[in-house]
Amino acid sequence: MYQEKNLSDLSRLGPVIRTAGVQQRAATLEGCAVEPEVEPAIGRACDWLLSRQRADGHWCETLEGDSILESEYVLLRAWLGQLDDPQTEAIAASLLPRQSPEGYWSQFPGGPIDVSASVKAYFALKLTGHDPNSRPMKRARRAILAAGGVRRVNSYTRYFLALLGQLDYRYCPCVPPEAVLLPKWFPINIYRISAWSRTILVPLSIVWAFRPQVEVPQAQRIDELFLDDPADWPPLRAPGLPVSNSRWSWENAFRWIDRQLHRLEAWRIMPLRGRAVNAARRWMTDHFVGSDGPGAIFPPIVWSRIALRCLGYADTSAEVRYCEEQLQALMWSADPDGVADRIQPCRSPVWDTAISLRALQASLPHVGNGLRLEPAIDRAIGWLLERQGNTPGDWNQSVSAEPGGWSFQYHNPFYPDVDDTVMVLKGLRQALSDQQPQIISQRLESPVDLYRTVDRFDALHAAADRGLAWTLAMQNRDGGWGAFDKGNDAEFLCHVPFADHNAMIDPSWPDITARVLECLTMWGSHPDHPALQRALRYLRQQQESDGCWFGRWGVNYIYGTWQVLVGLQAVGLTAEEPMVANGLNWLLKHQQPCGGWGESCASYDSPQLRGAGEVTASQTAWGVMGLLAGLPAEHAAVKRGIAWLLENQQPDGTWKETQPTGTGFPRVFYMVYHGYRHYFPLLALGKYL
Repeated sequence: MYQEKNLSDLSRLGPVIRTAGVQQRAATLEGCAVEPEVEPAIGRACDWLLSRQRADGHWCETLEGDSILESEYVLLRAWLGQLDDPQTEAIAASLLPRQSPEGYWSQFPGGPIDVSASVKAYFALKLTGHDPNSRPMKRARRAILAAGGVRRVNSYTRYFLALLGQLDYRYCPCVPPEAVLLPKWFPINIYRISAWSRTILVPLSIVWAFRPQVEVPQAQRIDELFLDDPADWPPLRAPGLPVSNSRWSWENAFRWIDRQLHRLEAWRIMPLRGRAVNAARRWMTDHFVGSDGPGAIFPPIVWSRIALRCLGYADTSAEVRYCEEQLQALMWSADPDGVADRIQPCRSPVWDTAISLRALQASLPHVGNGLRLEPAIDRAIGWLLERQGNTPGDWNQSVSAEPGGWSFQYHNPFYPDVDDTVMVLKGLRQALSDQQPQIISQRLESPVDLYRTVDRFDALHAAADRGLAWTLAMQNRDGGWGAFDKGNDAEFLCHVPFADHNAMIDPSWPDITARVLECLTMWGSHPDHPALQRALRYLRQQQESDGCWFGRWGVNYIYGTWQVLVGLQAVGLTAEEPMVANGLNWLLKHQQPCGGWGESCASYDSPQLRGAGEVTASQTAWGVMGLLAGLPAEHAAVKRGIAWLLENQQPDGTWKETQPTGTGFPRVFYMVYHGYRHYFPLLALGKYL
């Protein structure tokens, strides 16, 4: 029988924390008999999930963003002079079905106008030959002008307009390549901004240095969307930042710096420009190595493609071919039988596999013939073990630790993240639980070499030791964890003019911190461990006045509250603890009459809308699991949530979901994870039983 090992410095230091406090509000709803239907529902869901597993053991479902991805791809092709391509035309045409009845494009279905997305979509359609006098184009034009026109676009949209001759570069925020030369000890340097911004900024700085521009035919220009001279446009600023009335502020300081940099550019007083461009080029191409694109996300790939042409790379060069291959790998089709006409922001195999693994593990005791799940679980574990990072990445600039994290994508060695790492570690720990002894001791030979040729206990523990040590090393000073970096919390950088994508830093987040708590306790850490105590203090400080927690990586307060409650349960806090009781009460209050939960992305802009929106399968699963972290399965609210999941399961075993419940950048970019509608409900059903 397996004997639990102590890992890293996760020592057992004392009794489980149990703090007395107020009791949760009692439910007044009558329960419903759902148990007889749950196991058949789990069986159907498992069948669907097994049918989606790839031969090597992993899952990778589609990751769907909003229209900006397709629009920017078309604008890239226009700048490259490559519009005469059926795929590009199909991608442009895919924008029309997503146009709102009012004529604009938004960040999520039913959302308000996103002027940047709307201007780019209108421009992409015009460039690909769509008649400006057609009804969709007229409606788009009216909507954009009513919202203020081009003056309201963000900094990245300004760069695309400058590339295609619609705007002078002097109206774009300065992104000098000299930033790459700034040392790490300097208050401003590329490693003080978030990983995703860093991978965009470096190639974009090369574009800024060259300021390339092509002129499009007059008939394809968008002069009709300009209501005033760009010199009169308001300054760029990140959404949600408070307006300072003080003469001194970071915002004013950075605007002054931006003006001075523009003057120096105009006077050509940039003595380090050649050295800076070379440094940016080396940094960019170094981050190509072994990756699904720099950062393995769409925007840096696009800007790298543009930067390579600026630097004189031929279209036949290995570097250019690499960027084109990575762009093609992101293509997908909304019509299973149609041409690829949509673009993913990135791919999510590690994330999808880790959560699918956990859903199957939770289902295993409740499936009539559990043996049919075991090979799938085995293959998934083997695939994940092979994906653990073993090389230093950008995180190593601020953390002295051995590599051991997992990244989100297939290949992204420079950017493992805490969230994926702890999700994988939870799956590995569950594989060693006494609940599933057959998975670790009575299995036929695994087809995965790593998992076959070494002792399975040792393989899992070796991976866990490295992953846990890396995770602990990534804890921030405030006790929480961010995603990709440690100490990436320089809030003053959010006032830089090009920071209007609202993602300049990567500080601690409640959802990730709580997930780490759950993971560390699963692997033997005691609640009195100093790292866990610091994390608990952070979570107490982050609880909102009405009892919920903000969700950075999922929409929104339902996601954050679920995850924190699970983390608090893991360290022994019960519903007698006020912090837990208040969180449970918030979930109870926001359960909808149908029994489900739903929250719109609008809650990021308007917190008063928290917990309100169209009911979805993934958010209902989060609500159920959040309640189960403090209430018994017999509680009426839990049963009503389970009943909703049962009633809305499709005949093929899955659930429908069209609203985005994944968050890329709050207030800027949201995603539909096509796996969320399935593996989270399955996980909730398994945990319920």
